[in-house]
Order: sequence, then C-alpha cells, then structure tokens
Amino acid sequence: MKTAVILRFPGTNCEFDSEYALKKQGWNVEIVWHKEEVLPKCDLVVVPGGFSYGDYLRSGSIARFAPIMKAVEKYANNGGYVLGICNGFQILTEAGLLPGALKRNNNLHFISKMQHIKVVNNDNKFLQNCEVGEILNIPVAHADGNYYIDDAGLEELKKNNQILARYCDENGEPMVLNGSVEQIAGVCNKEKNVFGLMPHPERAIEEVLGSIDGIKMLEGLSA
Repeated sequence: MKTAVILRFPGTNCEFDSEYALKKQGWNVEIVWHKEEVLPKCDLVVVPGGFSYGDYLRSGSIARFAPIMKAVEKYANNGGYVLGICNGFQILTEAGLLPGALKRNNNLHFISKMQHIKVVNNDNKFLQNCEVGEILNIPVAHADGNYYIDDAGLEELKKNNQILARYCDENGEPMVLNGSVEQIAGVCNKEKNVFGLMPHPERAIEEVLGSIDGIKMLEGLSA
C-alpha cells in the first residue's frame, strides 16, 4: 500500500478532504503538522488547500518558511512526488518548487464554483490517465488564484510541457476566470514530479459532490 503525507498548517481546511479522497483510492495517509522537521517515508506529499496562516502578506508566503518545508524541498529535489492544491499551489511557488506566482483574482473577489478546465499536457504522472484536450469539471475556491509568470517563463513552460490545464467553458473554449496568464489553472516543474493546481480535484470524487472528474486526476498518482 502506498503512503501519502498531507501537510497541515494553521488555517489549512482541506487536509481531511484530501485524506478522504486518497483513502478511497487505497492510500495509507498520514497528516503531518507544519512544525515537524522530518517527513515519514512516503510515496507522495500533498500540500492541501486552505488559508495557511490566515493568508497574511501573500497567500502561502508564511507557510513556505514552516520547518516541514525544508524536508519537502529535499524530498522534491530527490525526485519525490509533491502535489499542491490551491493554497498548496501558492506555497510551492513561494518555496521556489514551481515557477510563477499567484496573485489576487483580477475581480478582487473570492471565487467558489464548479469550473471546467482543459487538459493541456498528460506526459506526467498526475494527468497520465487524462486525454490532452479533455474537459474536466472541478471545483474552485480561491481569492488568490491569478497565476502570473513573465514572458520568458511562459515560453519555458510551453517548451517543456509544464502547463497542466487551462480554464475553459463547457465547450473547451478559453475562459477568463481570475486573470491567470493564458488561463493557466496548474503547472508542474521541469522534472515533472512537483505539481500545482488551483482547482480542487479532492472535492470532485463522488456524484453527490457534482463531479467525479477528480478521481481520474488523482488516480494517475496512484499508478
């Protein structure tokens, strides 16, 4: 049985959603407090959503300095798989484990809704069970989901197939949701072992939740 470690910071609110989703797929799950300095032996680290440290300063900017993050950086740099969701995505950009940055939504409002995204690249473990161009319906819930990267960085993302998904409408046409550069909803690092996604796949795993499209995404990490 594979083991996933889910980090917990003050203000995190999606650790138990993530735990539930992974356990449904047969993972053994451990939740690790941010003050710990060592990661248990594991096959995946999840940095979940929520408002770590109350989102003071910039979202994720304080959590990036938590003691456990040194261990996460070492784990990632040694090839370990890391998934950051929403605030977790922000933390990974602040830590330099993913390129770019997350800013306040262009309308300055919190956005909470079901949202279509289109798969851009699937040559990575996270989205390997999805088809390029596939449209998924995944919840979003964020105030600071506006992904920014400069022109040179954007070209690098495209060159290395690091863009995971883009926001779109139900027909797959590009949609401006929060102001993200080229409607980017998620990216990975060049080595394709660190993933960041603003939507919440762990909240789309049962029909009663409105979608089961999150299962296909998370299953890729289980393979």
